[in-house]
Amino acid sequence: MIRAVAFCPHPPLLVPEVAQGAAGELADLRAACRTAIRRAAAAADEILVLGSGTRWQQHPSTARGSLAPYGVPVEIPLGSDEPGPVELPLSLTIGAWLLNDALGPNCGATGWSVGTTDDGEPARLEPSDDRPRALIVMGDGSARRSTTAPGYFDERAAAFDGWIVAALRSGEADRLHPSPSIEVGEQLLAAGTRVWDAAAGMLEGPLWDAELLYEAAPYGVGYFVAAWTRGV
Repeated sequence: MIRAVAFCPHPPLLVPEVAQGAAGELADLRAACRTAIRRAAAAADEILVLGSGTRWQQHPSTARGSLAPYGVPVEIPLGSDEPGPVELPLSLTIGAWLLNDALGPNCGATGWSVGTTDDGEPARLEPSDDRPRALIVMGDGSARRSTTAPGYFDERAAAFDGWIVAALRSGEADRLHPSPSIEVGEQLLAAGTRVWDAAAGMLEGPLWDAELLYEAAPYGVGYFVAAWTRGV
């Protein structure tokens, strides 16, 4: 059973070695992610990380992600220092880095990539027992908030990100299903749309206690951090 949730973005610049001289610009975002993850982990015995990928895939705690494409030849394990496959997409690679930053190594986290399946149907993420779990949901907002954004400016981007912020503030899982269509989110280069939609199905039920910890669009990309908790 999911007892707590941390919603975090996954820009590579969250990693100081990648950001280098610009590391200080995202210090507040990094701190908010650390707070949300620690709060979620404190309420759970196990951690599951959810992030976008090319296809639905389950990842063991030994799975690793590489920052080599971003100029840093470092592999980051998801939840265990034991040797494992280098298979994590960017979302879970940054999630693994944030977990290590907040909790230290060997937190035991496992992961799911949210993408496509061979038959086109979404995978079902249903815990097999009632052990308390924390869910770490990795997702960026639109990448078209300004003329210098990765996708240039789109006038729909601010309203799209406003939907995300309102959903994260509300503590209502149903609101994580995209009010704008998933297709609109993809047109706006929002990396989190399908992930939030998948998380909504896992978090259905009573209202969560929700706190939005960060909301900004540096570099023209919407980044948001929120913490949701539920009483025992």
